[in-house]
Amino acid sequence: MRLARHGRKRYAYYHIVVADGRAPRDGRYIERIGTYNPNSNPATIDLDFDKAYEWLTKGAQPTDTVKGILSYKGVLYKKHLMGGVKKGAFDEAEAEKRLDNWMSEKDAKIQAKIDRLAGDADAETQKQLEAETKIKEERMAVISARNANLAAEAEAKIAEAKAEADAAKAEADAQLATVRAEAEATKAAAVAKAEEKAEEKVAKAEAVVQPADVKAEKVAVKAEAKAPAKEEAKAEDAPKEEGAKS
Repeated sequence: MRLARHGRKRYAYYHIVVADGRAPRDGRYIERIGTYNPNSNPATIDLDFDKAYEWLTKGAQPTDTVKGILSYKGVLYKKHLMGGVKKGAFDEAEAEKRLDNWMSEKDAKIQAKIDRLAGDADAETQKQLEAETKIKEERMAVISARNANLAAEAEAKIAEAKAEADAAKAEADAQLATVRAEAEATKAAAVAKAEEKAEEKVAKAEAVVQPADVKAEKVAVKAEAKAPAKEEAKAEDAPKEEGAKS
């Protein structure tokens, strides 16, 4: 009784066969009595219990691995019990009862191992999930901090740009006020200059008009001065004219 290898590289499974000891390992066999897959945990064993026991009682010699499988499935224990029955230690019913109890305990142990492995797998999965969650939270914290820094930098730049804009506006307002003041000053100077020129023209006009008025006044004075003399001359000439007429 031995194993015949099947499956691909690094994922082999085996047939449990009864073969001639002189046949090649994976060669011809007499009968296949089960399969063995060591890739699962626990290993998956599908064994024809009755045929395995029958071949064992016929004198078939199992290899070490197959012997371990037969012990695991209770075939060797049944052979041991049947030996006790033959010796008269107990009857066959007691042997069957002991075998059933052993099989129940074995199944309970196997199920407990499966549950424990499943619990370990769940715990490992939960642990990995917690680790991934922690990594995700740390990553989100880093991203949040970076976003906060970027937001702070953006706000600082906005504030700086606003301050620069306000400064530029203030400077422009100051320049505009200066230009307006200069314009007002220029306008005032131009008005003053125009008034000064107008006054100069008025003065020149007055200077031109004043001599004529003075001359007219002199002529008037002379005329007034000559008028009494003319009247006196007329008065003197009047008697003479009257005497000549008489």
